[in-house]
Amino acid sequence: MNQITNLDTSNYEAMAKAMGMSSLAVPTKEKTNSLARLRIHHTPLMGQEEIKGKMTNVEVVSGGVYKLEIPDSETYYAESIAMRPFLQRFMYKRFIKGNDTTPNRYVKTIMADNLNMDLKDNDGQFNCGKPAGYIEDFKALPEKMQDLIRQIKRTRVLFGTVDLVNPVDANGNSVDIDTTPFIWEVENRDAFKTMGDVFNKLNKMKRLPVQHYVKAGTEERKLPNGGSFYLPTAELDLSETLDMDNDTQENLANFLAWVANYNEYIMGAWNENMQKHQSVDTDIVNDFIDIDTAELV
Repeated sequence: MNQITNLDTSNYEAMAKAMGMSSLAVPTKEKTNSLARLRIHHTPLMGQEEIKGKMTNVEVVSGGVYKLEIPDSETYYAESIAMRPFLQRFMYKRFIKGNDTTPNRYVKTIMADNLNMDLKDNDGQFNCGKPAGYIEDFKALPEKMQDLIRQIKRTRVLFGTVDLVNPVDANGNSVDIDTTPFIWEVENRDAFKTMGDVFNKLNKMKRLPVQHYVKAGTEERKLPNGGSFYLPTAELDLSETLDMDNDTQENLANFLAWVANYNEYIMGAWNENMQKHQSVDTDIVNDFIDIDTAELV
Protein backbone atom coordinates (compact mmCIF):
# COMPACT_ATOMS: atom_id res chain seq x y z
CA MET A 1 0.00 0.00 0.00
CA ASN A 2 2.87 2.40 0.80
CA GLN A 3 4.24 1.66 -2.65
CA ILE A 4 0.94 2.72 -4.22
CA THR A 5 0.34 5.84 -2.18
CA ASN A 6 3.90 7.09 -2.72
CA LEU A 7 3.82 6.93 -6.50
CA ASP A 8 5.96 9.59 -8.14
CA THR A 9 3.43 11.80 -9.91
CA SER A 10 6.21 13.26 -12.07
CA ASN A 11 6.85 9.79 -13.54
CA TYR A 12 4.32 9.68 -16.37
CA GLU A 13 5.07 6.08 -17.47
CA ALA A 14 4.61 4.61 -13.97
CA MET A 15 1.41 6.55 -13.29
CA ALA A 16 0.02 5.85 -16.76
CA LYS A 17 0.52 2.09 -16.32
CA ALA A 18 -1.22 2.16 -12.93
CA MET A 19 -4.15 4.01 -14.52
CA GLY A 20 -4.59 1.56 -17.38
CA MET A 21 -3.02 3.64 -20.15
CA SER A 22 0.02 1.48 -20.92
CA SER A 23 -1.65 0.01 -24.02
CA LEU A 24 -2.11 3.54 -25.41
CA ALA A 25 1.57 4.43 -25.35
CA VAL A 26 2.62 6.69 -28.20
CA PRO A 27 5.55 5.07 -30.07
CA THR A 28 8.82 6.95 -29.68
CA LYS A 29 11.29 7.45 -32.43
CA GLU A 30 13.54 4.88 -30.78
CA LYS A 31 10.97 2.49 -30.80
CA THR A 32 -13.00 -3.73 -1.79
CA ASN A 33 -15.19 -1.71 -0.66
CA SER A 34 -18.50 -1.39 -2.52
CA LEU A 35 -18.49 1.35 -5.10
CA ALA A 36 -21.38 3.37 -6.43
CA ARG A 37 -22.46 2.25 -9.90
CA LEU A 38 -22.65 4.93 -12.61
CA ARG A 39 -24.62 4.32 -15.80
CA ILE A 40 -26.99 5.98 -18.25
CA HIS A 41 -30.69 5.52 -17.51
CA HIS A 42 -32.53 5.28 -20.83
CA THR A 43 -36.20 5.36 -19.85
CA PRO A 44 -38.10 8.07 -17.93
CA LEU A 45 -39.28 7.56 -14.36
CA MET A 46 -42.98 8.14 -13.89
CA GLY A 47 -44.77 9.50 -10.84
CA GLN A 48 -48.08 11.08 -9.94
CA GLU A 49 -48.92 14.73 -9.62
CA GLU A 50 -52.16 16.49 -8.84
CA ILE A 51 -53.35 18.52 -11.83
CA LYS A 52 -56.69 20.36 -11.57
CA GLY A 53 -57.70 18.20 -8.65
CA LYS A 54 -56.87 14.90 -10.35
CA MET A 55 -53.86 12.63 -9.82
CA THR A 56 -52.10 12.30 -13.16
CA ASN A 57 -49.14 10.21 -14.27
CA VAL A 58 -46.25 12.51 -15.10
CA GLU A 59 -42.59 12.12 -15.97
CA VAL A 60 -40.58 12.99 -12.85
CA VAL A 61 -37.16 12.02 -14.21
CA SER A 62 -36.52 12.14 -17.94
CA GLY A 63 -34.79 9.42 -19.92
CA GLY A 64 -31.18 9.84 -20.95
CA VAL A 65 -29.86 10.93 -17.56
CA TYR A 66 -26.97 9.62 -15.52
CA LYS A 67 -27.91 7.24 -12.74
CA LEU A 68 -25.77 6.80 -9.62
CA GLU A 69 -26.63 3.74 -7.54
CA ILE A 70 -25.06 4.04 -4.10
CA PRO A 71 -24.86 0.77 -2.11
CA ASP A 72 -27.10 0.73 0.98
CA SER A 73 -28.46 4.12 0.02
CA GLU A 74 -30.65 5.75 -2.61
CA THR A 75 -30.26 6.18 -6.34
CA TYR A 76 -29.78 9.64 -7.81
CA TYR A 77 -30.08 11.12 -11.28
CA ALA A 78 -28.60 14.04 -13.22
CA GLU A 79 -28.62 15.25 -16.81
CA SER A 80 -24.89 15.95 -16.69
CA ILE A 81 -21.90 15.07 -14.54
CA ALA A 82 -18.35 16.16 -13.83
CA MET A 83 -16.16 13.13 -13.27
CA ARG A 84 -12.53 12.78 -12.36
CA PRO A 85 -11.30 9.50 -13.90
CA PHE A 86 -8.60 7.75 -11.89
CA LEU A 87 -8.03 4.63 -13.96
CA GLN A 88 -9.50 2.35 -16.58
CA ARG A 89 -9.51 -1.40 -17.02
CA PHE A 90 -10.87 -3.75 -19.68
CA MET A 91 -12.85 -6.97 -19.52
CA TYR A 92 -15.37 -9.13 -21.35
CA LYS A 93 -18.85 -9.80 -20.01
CA ARG A 94 -21.78 -11.89 -21.18
CA PHE A 95 -25.34 -11.89 -19.88
CA ILE A 96 -27.06 -15.27 -19.58
CA LYS A 97 -30.82 -15.17 -19.19
CA GLY A 98 -32.21 -17.52 -16.57
CA ASN A 99 -35.33 -19.66 -16.55
CA ASP A 100 -37.76 -21.07 -14.02
CA THR A 101 -35.01 -22.94 -12.17
CA THR A 102 -31.93 -20.77 -12.69
CA PRO A 103 -31.55 -17.01 -12.15
CA ASN A 104 -30.12 -14.50 -14.60
CA ARG A 105 -26.36 -14.26 -14.34
CA TYR A 106 -23.26 -12.69 -15.86
CA VAL A 107 -20.11 -14.36 -17.02
CA LYS A 108 -17.25 -11.91 -16.48
CA THR A 109 -13.52 -12.00 -17.00
CA ILE A 110 -10.80 -10.53 -14.86
CA MET A 111 -9.99 -6.86 -15.46
CA ALA A 112 -6.76 -6.05 -17.31
CA ASP A 113 -5.12 -2.89 -18.62
CA ASN A 114 -5.59 -4.12 -22.23
CA LEU A 115 -7.45 -6.77 -24.21
CA ASN A 116 -4.41 -8.14 -26.05
CA MET A 117 -4.45 -11.35 -24.05
CA ASP A 118 -6.77 -14.16 -23.00
CA LEU A 119 -8.68 -13.28 -19.85
CA LYS A 120 -9.87 -15.93 -17.42
CA ASP A 121 -13.57 -15.80 -16.54
CA ASN A 122 -15.76 -16.99 -13.68
CA ASP A 123 -17.05 -19.93 -15.76
CA GLY A 124 -13.65 -21.58 -15.78
CA GLN A 125 -12.93 -20.58 -19.37
CA PHE A 126 -11.39 -17.62 -21.22
CA ASN A 127 -12.92 -14.46 -22.70
CA CYS A 128 -16.47 -15.60 -21.79
CA GLY A 129 -16.13 -18.25 -24.51
CA LYS A 130 -14.83 -15.98 -27.27
CA PRO A 131 -12.05 -17.62 -29.34
CA ALA A 132 -8.57 -16.26 -28.81
CA GLY A 133 -6.91 -14.05 -31.39
CA TYR A 134 -8.23 -12.10 -34.37
CA ILE A 135 -11.21 -13.61 -36.20
CA GLU A 136 -10.49 -13.06 -39.88
CA ASP A 137 -13.78 -14.42 -41.28
CA PHE A 138 -16.61 -14.09 -38.78
CA LYS A 139 -19.21 -15.56 -41.15
CA ALA A 140 -17.13 -18.71 -41.61
CA LEU A 141 -17.62 -19.56 -37.94
CA PRO A 142 -20.38 -21.99 -36.90
CA GLU A 143 -23.67 -20.21 -36.31
CA LYS A 144 -23.67 -21.07 -32.61
CA MET A 145 -20.25 -19.50 -32.19
CA GLN A 146 -21.38 -16.38 -34.05
CA ASP A 147 -24.37 -16.07 -31.69
CA LEU A 148 -22.12 -16.55 -28.67
CA ILE A 149 -19.66 -13.86 -29.79
CA ARG A 150 -22.53 -11.41 -30.39
CA GLN A 151 -23.53 -11.85 -26.74
CA ILE A 152 -20.07 -10.99 -25.42
CA LYS A 153 -19.48 -7.33 -24.62
CA ARG A 154 -16.08 -5.70 -24.76
CA THR A 155 -16.20 -3.45 -21.72
CA ARG A 156 -14.21 -0.39 -20.68
CA VAL A 157 -14.38 -0.09 -16.89
CA LEU A 158 -13.87 3.40 -15.50
CA PHE A 159 -13.04 4.21 -11.89
CA GLY A 160 -13.10 7.71 -10.48
CA THR A 161 -15.04 10.28 -8.51
CA VAL A 162 -18.15 12.02 -9.80
CA ASP A 163 -20.18 15.11 -9.05
CA LEU A 164 -23.78 15.09 -10.26
CA VAL A 165 -24.93 18.43 -11.69
CA ASN A 166 -28.31 19.45 -10.21
CA PRO A 167 -29.08 15.93 -8.96
CA VAL A 168 -32.57 14.65 -8.13
CA ASP A 169 -33.94 11.55 -6.42
CA ALA A 170 -36.32 8.99 -7.91
CA ASN A 171 -39.24 11.34 -7.22
CA GLY A 172 -37.65 14.22 -9.06
CA ASN A 173 -36.85 16.14 -5.87
CA SER A 174 -33.63 18.16 -5.78
CA VAL A 175 -30.96 16.75 -3.48
CA ASP A 176 -27.39 17.50 -2.40
CA ILE A 177 -24.85 14.77 -3.12
CA ASP A 178 -21.20 14.72 -2.12
CA THR A 179 -18.44 13.80 -4.52
CA THR A 180 -18.72 10.02 -4.86
CA PRO A 181 -16.25 7.28 -5.90
CA PHE A 182 -17.77 5.22 -8.73
CA ILE A 183 -17.35 2.37 -11.18
CA TRP A 184 -18.81 2.60 -14.68
CA GLU A 185 -18.86 -0.41 -17.02
CA VAL A 186 -19.03 1.08 -20.52
CA GLU A 187 -20.06 -1.70 -22.91
CA ASN A 188 -21.91 0.02 -25.78
CA ARG A 189 -19.58 0.10 -28.79
CA ASP A 190 -20.02 3.82 -29.50
CA ALA A 191 -19.82 4.73 -25.81
CA PHE A 192 -16.68 2.59 -25.52
CA LYS A 193 -15.05 4.70 -28.23
CA THR A 194 -16.29 8.04 -26.86
CA MET A 195 -14.77 7.45 -23.44
CA GLY A 196 -11.65 5.93 -24.99
CA ASP A 197 -11.08 9.11 -27.01
CA VAL A 198 -10.65 10.99 -23.73
CA PHE A 199 -7.88 8.65 -22.58
CA ASN A 200 -6.24 8.72 -26.02
CA LYS A 201 -6.15 12.51 -25.96
CA LEU A 202 -4.65 12.56 -22.48
CA ASN A 203 -2.07 9.99 -23.47
CA LYS A 204 -0.91 12.02 -26.49
CA MET A 205 -0.57 15.06 -24.21
CA LYS A 206 1.34 13.02 -21.59
CA ARG A 207 -1.34 13.94 -19.07
CA LEU A 208 -2.81 11.61 -16.44
CA PRO A 209 -6.59 11.15 -16.30
CA VAL A 210 -6.72 12.03 -12.62
CA GLN A 211 -5.32 15.48 -13.39
CA HIS A 212 -8.47 16.67 -15.17
CA TYR A 213 -12.24 16.67 -15.00
CA VAL A 214 -14.37 15.22 -17.78
CA LYS A 215 -17.73 16.89 -18.28
CA ALA A 216 -20.27 14.42 -19.59
CA GLY A 217 -23.80 14.62 -20.90
CA THR A 218 -25.87 12.40 -23.19
CA GLU A 219 -27.23 12.47 -26.71
CA GLU A 220 -30.35 10.70 -27.98
CA ARG A 221 -30.35 8.05 -30.69
CA LYS A 222 -33.55 6.76 -32.25
CA LEU A 223 -34.46 3.08 -32.59
CA PRO A 224 -36.35 1.61 -35.58
CA ASN A 225 -39.36 0.90 -33.33
CA GLY A 226 -39.67 4.58 -32.43
CA GLY A 227 -37.98 4.25 -29.04
CA SER A 228 -34.76 5.92 -27.98
CA PHE A 229 -31.49 5.15 -26.31
CA TYR A 230 -28.73 7.47 -25.20
CA LEU A 231 -24.98 7.69 -25.60
CA PRO A 232 -22.51 9.66 -23.50
CA THR A 233 -20.86 12.86 -24.63
CA ALA A 234 -17.53 13.69 -23.05
CA GLU A 235 -15.55 16.93 -22.95
CA LEU A 236 -12.09 16.98 -21.41
CA ASP A 237 -11.61 20.06 -19.23
CA LEU A 238 -8.05 21.29 -19.73
CA SER A 239 -8.64 24.62 -18.03
CA GLU A 240 -7.53 23.24 -14.67
CA THR A 241 -4.84 20.78 -13.60
CA LEU A 242 -5.77 18.91 -10.43
CA ASP A 243 -3.22 18.04 -7.76
CA MET A 244 -2.35 14.52 -6.64
CA ASP A 245 -2.84 15.27 -2.96
CA ASN A 246 -3.03 12.70 -0.16
CA ASP A 247 -6.79 12.15 -0.57
CA THR A 248 -6.34 11.58 -4.30
CA GLN A 249 -3.56 9.05 -3.75
CA GLU A 250 -5.67 7.27 -1.15
CA ASN A 251 -8.57 7.06 -3.61
CA LEU A 252 -6.24 5.66 -6.27
CA ALA A 253 -4.95 3.05 -3.83
CA ASN A 254 -8.53 2.07 -2.97
CA PHE A 255 -9.46 1.68 -6.64
CA LEU A 256 -6.40 -0.48 -7.33
CA ALA A 257 -7.22 -2.60 -4.29
CA TRP A 258 -10.82 -2.96 -5.52
CA VAL A 259 -9.60 -4.24 -8.89
CA ALA A 260 -7.17 -6.65 -7.23
CA ASN A 261 -9.93 -7.99 -4.98
CA TYR A 262 -12.31 -8.41 -7.92
CA ASN A 263 -9.67 -10.24 -9.96
CA GLU A 264 -8.90 -12.51 -7.03
CA TYR A 265 -12.59 -13.44 -6.84
CA ILE A 266 -12.79 -14.17 -10.58
CA MET A 267 -9.59 -16.23 -10.43
CA GLY A 268 -11.03 -18.25 -7.55
CA ALA A 269 -14.18 -18.95 -9.55
CA TRP A 270 -12.07 -19.83 -12.61
CA ASN A 271 -10.03 -22.35 -10.63
CA GLU A 272 -13.13 -23.93 -9.12
CA ASN A 273 -15.07 -24.23 -12.37
CA MET A 274 -12.05 -25.22 -14.45
CA GLN A 275 -11.41 -28.08 -12.04
CA LYS A 276 -15.04 -29.16 -12.32
CA HIS A 277 -14.63 -29.40 -16.07
CA GLN A 278 -11.42 -31.36 -15.59
CA SER A 279 -13.03 -33.75 -13.08
CA VAL A 280 -15.80 -34.49 -15.56
CA ASP A 281 -13.24 -35.23 -18.28
CA THR A 282 -11.26 -37.44 -15.89
CA ASP A 283 -14.36 -39.45 -14.99
CA ILE A 284 -15.03 -40.06 -18.69
CA VAL A 285 -11.45 -41.21 -19.26
CA ASN A 286 -11.60 -43.50 -16.22
CA ASP A 287 -14.77 -45.11 -17.60
CA PHE A 288 -12.77 -46.08 -20.68
CA ILE A 289 -9.61 -47.33 -18.95
CA ASP A 290 -11.22 -49.03 -15.91
CA ILE A 291 -11.58 -52.41 -17.63
CA ASP A 292 -11.10 -55.76 -15.93
CA THR A 293 -8.07 -57.54 -17.42
CA ALA A 294 -9.87 -60.88 -17.09
CA GLU A 295 -12.62 -59.62 -19.38
CA LEU A 296 -10.03 -58.82 -22.05
CA VAL A 297 -8.59 -62.33 -21.74
